[in-house]
Amino acid sequence: MIPRSLAIFNANDLLPTNADGTMAFKQNNDLFYLSGVDQEDSVLVIFPDAPNEKHREVLFLKETNEEIAVWEGEKLTKETAFSSSGIKTVYWLQDLHKVLRTLMFEAETICLNDNEHVRADTAVQTRDDRFRDWCKKEFPLHNYERIAPALHNLRAVKEPEEIQLMQTACNLTAKGVERVLKFIKPGVMEYEIEAELMHEFISNRSKGFAYSPIIASGFNACVLHYIENNQECKAGDVILMDIGAEYGNYASDLTRSIPVSGKFTVRQREVYESVLTVMKKANTILRPGIIMADYHAKVGTFMTEELLKLGLITQKEVEDQNPEWPAYKKYFMHGTSHYIGLDVHDVGSYHSPIEEGSVFTIEPGIYIREESLGIRLENDFLIGADKNTDLMAHIPLEADDIEAAMKG
Repeated sequence: MIPRSLAIFNANDLLPTNADGTMAFKQNNDLFYLSGVDQEDSVLVIFPDAPNEKHREVLFLKETNEEIAVWEGEKLTKETAFSSSGIKTVYWLQDLHKVLRTLMFEAETICLNDNEHVRADTAVQTRDDRFRDWCKKEFPLHNYERIAPALHNLRAVKEPEEIQLMQTACNLTAKGVERVLKFIKPGVMEYEIEAELMHEFISNRSKGFAYSPIIASGFNACVLHYIENNQECKAGDVILMDIGAEYGNYASDLTRSIPVSGKFTVRQREVYESVLTVMKKANTILRPGIIMADYHAKVGTFMTEELLKLGLITQKEVEDQNPEWPAYKKYFMHGTSHYIGLDVHDVGSYHSPIEEGSVFTIEPGIYIREESLGIRLENDFLIGADKNTDLMAHIPLEADDIEAAMKG
C-alpha cells in the first residue's frame, strides 16, 4: 500500500431466495484471508499509517445480543473477534460511518476492493459495489486505488497453515472417492453417487462440496460443466467425477474417470492412459518461473502426440492447423491448470512467472463425443523448489488401482 492509504474490505451479502429464505452464507474470501472472520455484516479496515495506532487495523461487526443468540446462534463478540483474528480494535457496525469519517480525513488514498477474477460474471450489485458508490459520494476529493491486485499476489502463494487446510480437504476427498469406488455399479444413479460423497464429506466436518459436483456418466462426460447428475450409470460406460471437499473454507479439486462395470474396455483404457501420460508430463514442467501461456502450449504438444497415437487426429491436420485453435483442441478444449485455494478457481497472475508455494490443479482430458467417452484426470499440486508435491497422491489414479479398489 502506498503511504497514507487506507483499505476497506466488506463481507459478502447474505443473499435471499424466496419468501423469508436465504442462501447459505459464503464469506468474501479476501476479508476471510486477512482476518479469519467468517461472519456476515463485517467490515475490515487496514490503515498502516494511521496517526492513532489502534486504528491501523479495525474490525466492524454487527452487534450481537441475547435475542440474536436465541434465533441465529452465537455471533462474535469484541472479545472472541480479537481472539480469533488478532485485531484489537473492534467496533460495532452501527459506528462504521462515524469512525470512517475520522479515518478518511487522515488518509489521502482509499483502496477499495472488487471481484477482479478474470472469469467473474456478477449480475447483482454486491456489498462492495454499494460501498464504493457511497464512499465516492461522501469523499469525492480523495484518491482511489484498487486493492485486488495486491490480494491476488498475496493469496497466490500459500502459507503453511493454508497448505495444511488444503491437505485436509484433499484427505476428505480421498475418503469420498474410497467410498464411491465400492458403491459404483450398473444401475446406480448419478445423484446417488453425489449423495454418497456428500455423506462422507459432512460426516468428517466439511461443509460439503467445494463447488457444484460433476457426476457425468457416458456421453454426459463430454459436457464439460454437466451438473444435472440425474442419469442412470449403465454397464460399459465411464463416469467422470469432478468433485472436491472443502475444509476451513479451502477447496480441493479432483477428477477421476471410473468404469461403471468395474473394468475398463481396451479402448477406454487406451484413452485413459493417454490422459494420464499428459498429466504426468505436465507435472514435470509446471515449475517455478514458467509462464502459464508457455506451459499450456507445451501441454498442447504432449496432447497432440497422444491424439495422434489414438488415431483421433492426423499428421496432416496438425500440419494444417490454425495456431489460434490447434488440432488437439477438438478433443481437449479447456486449460490444463488453474490456481486453487480459498476459491476453486483461485486468484493469481496468469501472466507472471508462477512462484514456489502456489497450488495448481493439473487436469488434462480427452472428450470423444462420437464414442460417448470423456476421460479427465485431475489432482492438486503444491509447486516446490525442487519438485511438486501431489496433495492427492494417496488417491487411486492408475487404471489398475482404480479397478482394484472397485473390487473391494
